[in-house]
Amino acid sequence: MKNSEIGGQAVIEGVMMKNKNQYAVAVRKPDHEIEIKKGTQVSARDKHKIAGVPVIRGVVTFVESLTVGMRTLNESASYFEEEEDKKERTPEQKEKDEKKESILMGLLMVVAVIAAIGIFVAVPFLISEALRRPVPSAQLRGLIEGIIRVVLFVVYVKLISLMEDIKRVFMYHGAEHKTINCVENGLELTIENVKKQNMVHKRCGTSFMLVVMLVSILFFMFIVVGNMWLRMALRVLLIPVIAGISYEFIRFAGSHDGPVINVLSKPGLWLQGLTTKEPDEDMIEVAIASVDAVFDWKKFIAGMNEPEETVAVDSTLAASKEKKVEDKKTETEEDIEIVSIESGDEEDDEILNALDRYFEAPEKEDKA
Repeated sequence: MKNSEIGGQAVIEGVMMKNKNQYAVAVRKPDHEIEIKKGTQVSARDKHKIAGVPVIRGVVTFVESLTVGMRTLNESASYFEEEEDKKERTPEQKEKDEKKESILMGLLMVVAVIAAIGIFVAVPFLISEALRRPVPSAQLRGLIEGIIRVVLFVVYVKLISLMEDIKRVFMYHGAEHKTINCVENGLELTIENVKKQNMVHKRCGTSFMLVVMLVSILFFMFIVVGNMWLRMALRVLLIPVIAGISYEFIRFAGSHDGPVINVLSKPGLWLQGLTTKEPDEDMIEVAIASVDAVFDWKKFIAGMNEPEETVAVDSTLAASKEKKVEDKKTETEEDIEIVSIESGDEEDDEILNALDRYFEAPEKEDKA
């Protein structure tokens, strides 16, 4: 299985797929047609070197993913507005509405973050603080706090999965995973091939959220301060650091296979059983359309066997080149005639005698 580095998310009656700086939202409209919108998001990692530093890049990616996710959710929802809202609007009205939607999206993000901190950070912390007397160990209370956080998250996911609209979103989530798995397994993107794929994936956001919670347990078990409010503040301030570390793990796990990595990835894959449901063929078709819009999967699949072929070609070329060098060397040796220069013994003696006479002559003069 080869990492394609594409990712995505389920939206309302559709799927968003992202490849590098390009993303596409494919939605099944009420008239049953599939409409695709493409967009671009230039990452801060492409503009600033510091944004690409490990851990920091995780925070940047998380924020950017949240931004794109909210935007694409909003875009998918726009297909299901009331008829009176679909009337022709002037360019000025459209621009005004887009500004309002941007402001509203920003406010919703702020509210969502505050709500998440309140439910999954503050509530477990306050419960653990209430156990100070029966549980004097700060490390044990940190562990209890983490377990409460995980339980709350699982219960929250289970409850929202009971809603009919969320069920369909989770089905599209399954279609997203199956489609990516199909590509990364080197299979042609057809409905039949996608249907056979697994619904879980190591790079899923659900796994990321669980890893964040597990990493937070390790942090808060061993970072102990006396003041309660300072402990609470640290839990909020360390969220970006924990998210960055969790991202590095998910990124590594998504591109590596091994006994240890597979075992550590299991809890996240199990949790995806709550956030993914078996999609129908219409949903799979939407997911395939979204991938087609931003990713050349045919080229990717063709290149999966390329390294072996390249090595074979390189070996053949090297052998051919070596043979040519040897042939050239042989030809050169045949063309060059090696001449042996020999001096006769008599000639050598005459030269040596002359040298002796030359060096002896000054000595005789000095004696005289």
